[in-house]
Amino acid sequence: MTHVFHRHLRNTPPVAVAASGVTIRDAAGREYLDASGGAAVSSLGHAHPDVLAAMHAQIDRLPYAHTSFFTTEVAEQLADELIRTAPEGTSHAYLVSGGSEAVESALKMARQYFVEIGQPQRTHFIARRQSYHGNTLGALAVGGNEWRRAPFAPILIPATHVAPCYPYREQRADETAQAYGLRLAAELEAAILAQGADRVIAFVAETVGGATAGVLAPVPGYFKAVRAVCDKYGVLLILDEVMCGMGRTGTLYACEQEGVVPDLVTIAKGLGGGYQPVGAVLAQKKIVEAMSKGSGFFRHGHTYLGHPVACAAALAVQQVIHRDDLLAKVRDDGVLFGQMLRKALGSHPHVGDIRGRGFFWGVELVADRGSKSPFDRGQAVNARLKKDAMARGLLCYPFGGTVDGRQGDHVLLAPPFIASRPDLQKIATVLAESIDAVTRVAAAQTA
Repeated sequence: MTHVFHRHLRNTPPVAVAASGVTIRDAAGREYLDASGGAAVSSLGHAHPDVLAAMHAQIDRLPYAHTSFFTTEVAEQLADELIRTAPEGTSHAYLVSGGSEAVESALKMARQYFVEIGQPQRTHFIARRQSYHGNTLGALAVGGNEWRRAPFAPILIPATHVAPCYPYREQRADETAQAYGLRLAAELEAAILAQGADRVIAFVAETVGGATAGVLAPVPGYFKAVRAVCDKYGVLLILDEVMCGMGRTGTLYACEQEGVVPDLVTIAKGLGGGYQPVGAVLAQKKIVEAMSKGSGFFRHGHTYLGHPVACAAALAVQQVIHRDDLLAKVRDDGVLFGQMLRKALGSHPHVGDIRGRGFFWGVELVADRGSKSPFDRGQAVNARLKKDAMARGLLCYPFGGTVDGRQGDHVLLAPPFIASRPDLQKIATVLAESIDAVTRVAAAQTA
């Protein structure tokens, strides 16, 4: 009997009792290799002594102060660190408690910006199909995952959704990567014009698509073309790096690899590495100045903004990443990890695509490689894979609805940055065993 309102009400998950490095142990004594960092959260793994020490010190000094009365030294230090390493022109960090909250704040920030500069007619957001931006109502509205949206659709604000950058399924055979990216940018422009060029607030996109589509990395030039379209019509570019940011793809911000600067960027997950709930919106100077010169305040807020212990944890995580040169490790070992995955799974008859960057990889599963047809959703391949992998002592992040929100299966991998090369090889090996076992049964049922 449990009184916890668990995610799945028919099954109670194992009880986690301890964790260290890249492993978690449950109450039955089983150890699990954390190949997904939870949900791409645990960038430094578990129980890092420097982060724990920083949290203990902050609790002893000042555990909480409400931001309507005070700022704190540690919040100022974290903001300084974030702005020091942020995309060019970023001037302020709005410190929140998680990814959905960061996206919700960014949407409001974008809307208020246009109110402040005398363009209140801008009321519409454009985002992408098969995107995920969070589960609060505003974030869910701009998100493009139909499975999550469907029950709540009547209470969501209207938003337009254009095609994701999904070359495995949507780039034409006669189309270069550059041409494909330009076609998608043209679709965005058409969507802006359909709404009215002066009515769109922002285009919202994950720099590298995460949970719902299985690590969709943009083709070269796509985001530069998108940035040009946004600039042409005065539309803000909001990049969601809640999952792909903070070093996950090998650079602190994934947009560094695209050569673009967003107007607003949301971060969370790897920001605090799971040690405390924390997130942030990083804003360009023009947005902050518009509010400062106008009403003088942001008409939004939450109780735990800039929570001192969360800020201490996040600051320590970021300091360790830089001190230990973990971004270079993620870049170098990420290449090897990709090679390991391709060697273990590249010729598997039910692996359609292996894609990723750094320590952020997706494996898309298919019933047939030639036609790219997915398994029937009733077979619940992703749920079977999660269960089978856990039984083998591997935590990975499978999900369904990869293709269109209903059909398709993939598994996401996001190991802690501290994972060793033997750890990475074990992930590839055990995952291959699990995929083989699960898809063999699914294929037999299909036949």
